[in-house]
Amino acid sequence: MTDQSNGILLEVKNLRKFFPIQKGFLRRVVGHVRAVDDVTIHIRKGETLSLVGESGCGKTTAARCIVRALKPTAGQILMHGADGVIDIAPLPKRSLRPFRRQMQMIFQDPYSSLNPRMTLFDIVGEPLLVNGVRDRQMRMGRVAELLQLVGLRPEYMRRYPHAFSGGERQRIGIARALALNPSLVIADEPVSALDVSVQAQILNLLLDLQSQLGLTLLFVAHDLSVVKHISERVAVMYVGRIVETAPTGILFSAPRHPYTEALLAAVPKPDPRLKGARMLLEGEVADPANPPDGCYFHPRCSYATDVCRTVTPQQEEIAAGHFVRCHRSRELTLKGVSRG
Repeated sequence: MTDQSNGILLEVKNLRKFFPIQKGFLRRVVGHVRAVDDVTIHIRKGETLSLVGESGCGKTTAARCIVRALKPTAGQILMHGADGVIDIAPLPKRSLRPFRRQMQMIFQDPYSSLNPRMTLFDIVGEPLLVNGVRDRQMRMGRVAELLQLVGLRPEYMRRYPHAFSGGERQRIGIARALALNPSLVIADEPVSALDVSVQAQILNLLLDLQSQLGLTLLFVAHDLSVVKHISERVAVMYVGRIVETAPTGILFSAPRHPYTEALLAAVPKPDPRLKGARMLLEGEVADPANPPDGCYFHPRCSYATDVCRTVTPQQEEIAAGHFVRCHRSRELTLKGVSRG
C-alpha cells in the first residue's frame, strides 16, 4: 500500500462481506455468498477513484460497507483524520455518527432515493436536522445555498420530487449528500439511470464541485467511458475481488489483467470508422456462492494455465501505483485503448 503520509483519506484492507445462504424450516446456514471477497484499496484526499466491473460483481456492496450501511464480515476500513487513523469497520452503530458526517452517498436511482412525500427543503435539510441544526431559518439558508451550488433555484425548495426531471432529481441527491460538508462522497452509479446528454451535465457538476469544495470521490460505475472522463485512478472488480488498480491513463493504455482487457474491448468507439478488435468472453460469470478454485476469472480467460486453475493469485504491485491480481501479469502483453 501507499505510505499513509501521502495524503490518504481512506484505506480499505482485506474487506469481506459474506451473506449467509439459509435453507429448511430451521433456516440452517448451508453456505455463503461472497459478495465482497478480500478488497484492498486506498483513496487520497481530493482524488477520484472509480470502482468498475460487471453488474453483480459486488461494487455497490463494497461501497455500502465502506459507508457502514452494511456491516463487513471482516477487514478494515481506516479513516485518516486530525485525530489519527480509526478503523470504523468494527464500530457499533451508536459510535458511527461522527463518521457518517464525513462520508455521504449519492444513490443510483434518483426516483426511488427521494421521498415523494417530502419537499426539497425537508429532503436536503434532513441531514442538518438529524445532526442538531434545529433552527429552521438556518436550515433554509443552507438548503438555498446547496440548491444554488448544484444548479437549482432556491425557490424550488417548496416543491416535491415529482415536479423534477431525472437529472434535476439527481442534483437534489447531490445537494443532500453535500449538506454536512463531507470529506468523502461515494457516488453509486449516479448517472446510469439518466439520458446520455444529462449524464455529461451531472459528471461535469461533480467535477466542478470536487474542484470547488475539495471533495474526495469514490465513483462506482460499469461504464468505462464515464470512468475515463472523471477519475484519476481506476479499480477493476470481478466476482467480489479487485483484480487491477492503476492510474486511469495507464489502465486504459496498458492493462495488465485479462478481465480489464475484455472490459476495454467492449468500450464503444466514438468514430464508426474505427473498429476495435472484438473480444468475446466465453462461459458464465463465476458464482459468488460457489467460486472456482484458483483465479476466479480462469474459466473465461484465454490466457489461463494450470497454476491459474489451482492457486489463488495475490494482489501484487507490478509498477508504482499499479496493482494486479494475476499470475501472468508480468509476462502478458494486453491490448488497451487510447486515452485521447
